[in-house]
Amino acid sequence: MVREYHRDRSSRLGREMELLVFGHAGLPVVVFPTSGGRFFEFEDRGMVAALSGKIDAGQVQLFCVDSVDMESWYNRNVPPRKRIARQLQYEEYVLGEVTPLVRTKNRDPRLVALGCSFGGYHAANIALRHPDIFTGMLSLSGAFDLTNFLHGYYDQDCYFNLPTHYLPNLSDPWYLDRFRRNTYVLATGWDDQCLGQNQALDRIMSERGIPHKLYVWDAPNSHGWPTWERMVREYL
Repeated sequence: MVREYHRDRSSRLGREMELLVFGHAGLPVVVFPTSGGRFFEFEDRGMVAALSGKIDAGQVQLFCVDSVDMESWYNRNVPPRKRIARQLQYEEYVLGEVTPLVRTKNRDPRLVALGCSFGGYHAANIALRHPDIFTGMLSLSGAFDLTNFLHGYYDQDCYFNLPTHYLPNLSDPWYLDRFRRNTYVLATGWDDQCLGQNQALDRIMSERGIPHKLYVWDAPNSHGWPTWERMVREYL
C-alpha cells in the first residue's frame, strides 16, 4: 500500500499541519478525525486496514488530515467568537491547502468527505457548505448539535457552520441543484448517542429535497470503532 507522510506550514492556520495519504488512485476521500484526534487516528484505529482491499486495488485513496478542534470548538480558554473564527480558518486550510494536494495526486473529479463522531460533523459541514468541491460525504455517528460549545453565543458564522440551522432555510437553487448531483450518506446505530442528531439531519435533508441515505444499525456499542470499521467497508 502506498503511504505518504506530509508536513507543511499552513498559511491559513499559522502553524505546522500534518497528514497521511493512503493509496495511489481511485475515489479521493478527505478523512477528518474524531474530537481532537490526529491525522494518524484512522490508521491506528484499524480503519485503513479495513479498507486495504479497496485501497490496494486503486478504488479508494485516503487523505487523513489533522484537526484543530482543541483550538476551535473545544478551546475553553478563548471566547466562542474566537472558536468559530478558528473553525473558519480550518475550513480555509482544507479548501486552500488540502484539496489542491488531492488534485495534484488524483485526477478523479469526485471528492468525498468522511468522518466519525465529531469528524462526521466536519465531513457533513464542509460537504454541504461546498457542494461544488465535495461531491459527497459519509458521516458515521456524526455529531451535529454543537450549540453547547458556544455557551449562548451566536452569530452569522455560527449559523452557517451548523447544518441543522442553515439547511432548513436554504432555498438557493445553486446549492439545491448541486446537492441533487451529489451523494450523502449518514450512518448511525439504535444505541448511538448521536442517533437523534442524525435523525434530525435526515429529516431536514428530506424536507429540503436533498437526496441522501440514513442507515441505522442494530449493533451493540454502535458509537465506536468496531462498528465504524464495518460501516466504512459497507458504504465507502
